[in-house]
Amino acid sequence: MRFLSRRLVMPSDLNYGYSLFGGRVLQWIDEEAAVYVICQLETNCLVTKHIGEISFEAPAMQGDIVEFGLETKKVGKSSITVTCLVRNKVTKKTICLADDIVFVKVDPETRQPVPHGKTLEALKQQTLDEVKTLNL
Repeated sequence: MRFLSRRLVMPSDLNYGYSLFGGRVLQWIDEEAAVYVICQLETNCLVTKHIGEISFEAPAMQGDIVEFGLETKKVGKSSITVTCLVRNKVTKKTICLADDIVFVKVDPETRQPVPHGKTLEALKQQTLDEVKTLNL
């Protein structure tokens, strides 16, 4: 799993108990997963079709930095399924796990599903090639 981005928990992100609001983290997960899939499939003509099991494990508090780990689980003809793990950057405690997030590539005009032409193996190779070009 690659941890690709981070967010700072701000006062506007908190619920009545002063911890990260579940709805906010779900919004972030959908956004982060969408960006990940857009990069994987090299298209932004996508829709979120399904988000499977969501498990909240630990709270995040104001001032915490949370990071998002994403991994491709499955690739279909027009779909891609990913997992997103949200954890505390400092403690590494899991805050939330969203499994089986399914995105579907759609035609921009008809909004109907269309093939994306990618395979799981090709996406793994694409990631390896991308990592080699990073300035580390």
